[in-house]
Amino acid sequence: MAVHKLDALGLKCPQPTLKVTVLATKVSQGDVIEVIADCPSFEKDVRDWCIRSKKVLLWIRDEGGGNKHCQIQF
Repeated sequence: MAVHKLDALGLKCPQPTLKVTVLATKVSQGDVIEVIADCPSFEKDVRDWCIRSKKVLLWIRDEGGGNKHCQIQF
């Protein structure tokens, strides 16, 4: 299992989830993508993306200053 980090700070909707989609094509089953983003809609967007993509959102937390940090299991 590998952990792939994605820094989406400064990107606005829909860019953070588009970056997740692109990275998703390069990861293996069991891998994790860890994302940090500051887009105001990121939490809702990543939850919706995980449901549509049938991936597991392991956790999401508010890091303060508008930053959200999450892990997605593949």
